[in-house]
Amino acid sequence: MKYLGNLLIAPVLLLNILFVLLLLLVAYSPYVQPVEHPVWSCVGLTFPVFLLINVGFLVFWLILQRYKSALVPLIGLLLCSGQIRTYFPINFQTDELPADGIKVLSYNIMGFAGCLKEKGENPILNYLKESGADIICLQEYGVHHSAKYLTQKDVDRALKAYPYHYISRTGQKTQLACYSKYPILSVHPIKYVSDRNQSYTYELQVDKDTLLLINNHLESNKLTKADKIVYEEMIASPEQQKVKSGVRQLVKKLAEASAIRAPQADSVARVVEKSRHRYIVVCGDFNDTPISYAHRVIGQELKDAFVSAGCGPGISYNQNKFYFRIDHILTGKNLQAYNCMVDRSIKTSDHYPISCYLVKRE
Repeated sequence: MKYLGNLLIAPVLLLNILFVLLLLLVAYSPYVQPVEHPVWSCVGLTFPVFLLINVGFLVFWLILQRYKSALVPLIGLLLCSGQIRTYFPINFQTDELPADGIKVLSYNIMGFAGCLKEKGENPILNYLKESGADIICLQEYGVHHSAKYLTQKDVDRALKAYPYHYISRTGQKTQLACYSKYPILSVHPIKYVSDRNQSYTYELQVDKDTLLLINNHLESNKLTKADKIVYEEMIASPEQQKVKSGVRQLVKKLAEASAIRAPQADSVARVVEKSRHRYIVVCGDFNDTPISYAHRVIGQELKDAFVSAGCGPGISYNQNKFYFRIDHILTGKNLQAYNCMVDRSIKTSDHYPISCYLVKRE
């Protein structure tokens, strides 16, 4: 009987070894160059799946009291412990924020949700007004010319507490905007090839120091409404043929977007690398998860504020069952983050806002 039990356990152990190897390959996929290997660069999206599978194997071996076998998933989890913390950090918020903290808010506002007014007001604009942020970085900024909808005058009136602002006007569909309580000393676009995406640098005068702020909207994943319906149908009814066809369709588009996004991320990373600023903040809609080439390259000399001061998965995209954190705030080593959070209280846009408090370190 014992021999039969060992015989049954052997294939399970081999399967566990296979899933550990897959977990490691996925965890280190951000080191793959998307231009050369576009499909492989997308596998970071599956990181939570393989993570949960290996946690399941660990629990399985512990229940059976096969502690030597439990070392297999445990070693795999330890080898990607950094990626686990990046994807799912655990930090506690504090009520005692330093008095000199700077609140930074990044939000893809989806054109103020079509610039619609509800009883003469726009929920997103009201949220920004009441946010208490010192610096607001917006992506997919857009206003209307008709007074029936949200106009630039409405925005200026509501955000009068921000005397300094800059709105990109390059004729592209995806505009960026920065509203600041601190003087904006200079503004420059980061040059890269794109027909609808942008990254801008702003130099802000914060007390006696100059802060370099970079606002981004990197290449989107090119998924149409039809593609997202296919994905939702796969989740709701995972039939073999439907899943096979849907995966092929989605992976192709995700891979194309990843290959385009990589040079954009490289361009932003070069600006960070060459900067002599003591204080740096990079934020925006990366359209990529924490386990991705774009996040790794841009953040290689920075710290992820959510990893340092956030808790949980921090899902920032809120539609079509795409449960990912694709909005980020990264900071230089001379800034300490506190109480970073993705605010799920407002669902007017297809993104949630992400914010944190930053304190200068000497």
